[in-house]
Amino acid sequence: MHVKDEWIDYNGHMNVAYYVLLFDRAIDEAFLTVGLGPEYVEKRRASFFTVELHVHYLRELTAGAPVFATWQCLGADDKRIRSWLELFHAEEGYLAAACEQMHVHVDLAARRSAAFPPHIRQKLDETLAAHQALPFPERAGAAIGNKKR
Repeated sequence: MHVKDEWIDYNGHMNVAYYVLLFDRAIDEAFLTVGLGPEYVEKRRASFFTVELHVHYLRELTAGAPVFATWQCLGADDKRIRSWLELFHAEEGYLAAACEQMHVHVDLAARRSAAFPPHIRQKLDETLAAHQALPFPERAGAAIGNKKR
């Protein structure tokens, strides 16, 4: 992916909204690996909704910068997936942003949370087992804070 000129704000760097856009595109790609893509949505009338996210903006990205994202599954249960994504400058190699997200599996007809079907849950369990070999992200679970006066 590349940072588009129209994503640059009056500060001369990529606007915060577009970091979220890139993370959204990355999670769509990642979830294809466990079977949660457009075909799944059409066939099962179910999908996933992002219900919470926390972005860490670490370094600026400017127009034209090539970027790539990584995904780490931090947790999964019958209805939820906890994700960690990192966005890197593809040429310079630096970490530009990180994002923790919680996703809920949803029955689109009922518009309510629903359990994953067994084949998806199995893929999630396999992915989680593989990802548990990775170091747990230091920033995961961080809360916004401010020292008390």
